Amino acid sequence: MRREFSAGFLPPTAPLTSSSDADDAQIRRFKQILLDEVDLQELSRLSGDERRARLERVLAHLISREGVILSSRERSSLVRRVVDEAVGLGVLEPLLADDTISEIMINGHDTVYVERFGRLERIPSGFTSDEQLLQTIDRIVSAVNRRVDEASPMVDARLPADARLPRGARVNVVLPPLALDGPSVTIRLFPKAYGLAELLQRGTLDRESAELLSTCVRARLNIIVSGGTASGKTTMLNALSQFVPARERIVTVEDAAELSLVQDHVIRLETRPANVDGRGVVTIRDLVRNSLRMRPDRIIVGEVRGGEALDMLQAMNTGHEGSLATVHANTVYDALSRVETLASMSDVDIPFAAVRDQVNSAIDLVVQLNRHSDGTRRIVELAYLTSSRREDYQVATLAEFDSTLREFRRRPVPRKLAATLEARGEQLPAGWEVEP
Repeated sequence: MRREFSAGFLPPTAPLTSSSDADDAQIRRFKQILLDEVDLQELSRLSGDERRARLERVLAHLISREGVILSSRERSSLVRRVVDEAVGLGVLEPLLADDTISEIMINGHDTVYVERFGRLERIPSGFTSDEQLLQTIDRIVSAVNRRVDEASPMVDARLPADARLPRGARVNVVLPPLALDGPSVTIRLFPKAYGLAELLQRGTLDRESAELLSTCVRARLNIIVSGGTASGKTTMLNALSQFVPARERIVTVEDAAELSLVQDHVIRLETRPANVDGRGVVTIRDLVRNSLRMRPDRIIVGEVRGGEALDMLQAMNTGHEGSLATVHANTVYDALSRVETLASMSDVDIPFAAVRDQVNSAIDLVVQLNRHSDGTRRIVELAYLTSSRREDYQVATLAEFDSTLREFRRRPVPRKLAATLEARGEQLPAGWEVEP
């Protein structure tokens, strides 16, 4: 079955000529001519870039053969749009190539939103029909050997980085009848691997906090990065990981492999969902447990959200200092309580008070992030855990962001933290004072 072609999906800054019906008809016409002229099955043996290049050459010839007079810019746009729809992802192609976009949200075929610099905005173009959107969904999930249909109406998968998608992405699809307003697609584009220097320029933290955090990573303190949805947890985790010495063996555990470490000795582990028969699932906890048998110097967990929290805490307490992880929470105390709750969800029968003992013994620092109303992502509190054993959680705030003065404010560092850094061969950075 031939599917209709969507027009008007290029960014507003680069239109073909206009979004008129005549343009739509021209695009549909050349798509039909192209599909009648080439054997897509034969082209499937080529790589994606080779297939696209071949089709672009053929289509350029067909435009000339049909006697259509276009400027070089109009011809180039027409070729790209027709090929995008014929073998690519149509309306998604220019969005995936836009470095300023961090998330793409499709709520039915005619409603497309993107997140850009922390703000949501609606794209003026969309798919022409649910059928066209479903065709695009099929191309996305089939590329990672997954299936989504009425029998299995939900899928969550990672798209590997390639020429079309340099950063890689995670895609979530929900089909009717579960999605009431038509197929729903959410594509999270993995962030670039920013270092603390880039985060300084963005105002995520100040220089003194960056220097203290880098010192704590080198000194093998266990650090939890906490924050809400899209607050920049993975970006911060990636930035902190750059200060792990190159001589150490690092094992990363993630649901979707987003981290991009600069070290050479890195083993990346990723979970696996169940197959169509409901078998073969590999969870975060399975991977955390297995990582302990891989002689890691450091374990980095992309996000702790289940019983693997207990395994992570035990690892931090038994020779794997300097581990890093993220957790979904809105405050420092919420982060500690959430880790405690998640650890108690494991299948190990352990008293709640003993779990608190594990948290107090394992975690050294909590980095709390927040996404503000203007879209900026920033550290709002940097805290050192001072409680011990089975005491209620107590923290010493090292730095916090004053939203009224719009600046970071530092506080004296506890003597215990300063002594730990010195014992591990590091010095408290300039700009920090030790408490009296």
